[in-house]
Amino acid sequence: MEETPPPQREAEPGGADPRGEATLPARAADTTPDNPWPLHVLSRKLKEHIERSPQVWIEGQVIEMSQRGQTAYLTLRDVDAEISLPASAWGTVMARLREPVQRGSRVVALVKPEMWLKSGRLNMAVRDMRPVGLGDLLARIENLRQALGAEGLFAEEHKKRLPALPHRIGLITGRDSDAKKDVLRNAALRWPAVAFEIREVAVQGASAVAEVLGALRELDAHAEVDVIVIARGGGSLEDLLPFSNEALVRAVADAHTPVVSAIGHEADRPILDDVADLRASTPTDAAKRIVPDVAEELLRVKQCRDRIDRQVRLYVERESERLASIRSRPVLASPGTMVQVRHDELERLRVRSHSAVSGAVVRAVDSVAHLRAQLRSLSPQQTLDRGYSVVQLLDGPAAAVVRAPEDAPPGTPLRVRLARGAIAARSEGKPPDITHRAPNPDAPSQEGPSDA
Repeated sequence: MEETPPPQREAEPGGADPRGEATLPARAADTTPDNPWPLHVLSRKLKEHIERSPQVWIEGQVIEMSQRGQTAYLTLRDVDAEISLPASAWGTVMARLREPVQRGSRVVALVKPEMWLKSGRLNMAVRDMRPVGLGDLLARIENLRQALGAEGLFAEEHKKRLPALPHRIGLITGRDSDAKKDVLRNAALRWPAVAFEIREVAVQGASAVAEVLGALRELDAHAEVDVIVIARGGGSLEDLLPFSNEALVRAVADAHTPVVSAIGHEADRPILDDVADLRASTPTDAAKRIVPDVAEELLRVKQCRDRIDRQVRLYVERESERLASIRSRPVLASPGTMVQVRHDELERLRVRSHSAVSGAVVRAVDSVAHLRAQLRSLSPQQTLDRGYSVVQLLDGPAAAVVRAPEDAPPGTPLRVRLARGAIAARSEGKPPDITHRAPNPDAPSQEGPSDA
């Protein structure tokens, strides 16, 4: 680092150059190839523009530090990206620190941008600086944890289930780290055919977040990766800070593939453990929980096969007993019995039907004879056979029956119908004593009922 050099005398824009050249343009937009600015004019313009910037509080990590006289020269690096800037602090600023700052310390500083004309370098003039202690880091992590939890990123309903047997496992871990070896070794011991898609990245430092994010997005887009494991073998709180980064946490929450966190740190757990679909206490534990144990699975297969074999045997035995019972039934022992039974039943039905029809015919014949007898007893012929006769007018209307003496005055020709045949007669009028004798019901009458 270099101190700010003393101001040099420069030509004013719009005035004459000390070398006697043409007047310089007042604005950068007015420069031309024939009338350019000298380099020191551009440097001074940039210095004036930069130093109009206000003071700002920044956060960074001290990666270089040296003391020259009363001034400390620092290099501050962003905690989440590969960006660093030089800074300088007066001795009075360093003396106000409540604890000493050294390489690797995390600080927040009040800086004022400035530019050194001689070297053309940008420098941050430190006006105040405060180390960031572990308590401050924990408080900030806890505040972020609560804010993300309020958004629902840690809710159980958002957790994705891990596949029972992943075809390919994505592993994000440090380069040639023990965590990688533990995951690969224990997973292979449990399931020898397991396949991995490995991405070795920085798991601490300024580039950790960007590299882990890139590997996560790449594996999440991989069609054959069924689960992603982010593994690290523990570390200090500052080493684990990338795994509490908000961008990384949100990327894990948005991933379509289930993510397993295996940071291996029980105390001061990073936020990644809360948002991951499964938290494993160590990389070894992660390997045990993402793949099944082949010995246990083979034992389960054997037990299932034994149960199936036992059930099949019991089923065959039970069905064999049922078949033997069915075969021992009389209908199968003598199949003709079933036909004979049906034959006998059919014969009984035939006899019953014949008897029923015959009885119905006999009853119908008796009924017809009874009706015939009734008809005959009521027939006019039957009345004639008992001695009655029918007297009809011979000259009157056809078959006119004489019903009263007035119907046949004396001399009227008559026709008397008997039981067998008929005779002609002539009316002599009413007998003189017919009203003085009582009628004899048993004597045959000369008059009978009219024909129907």
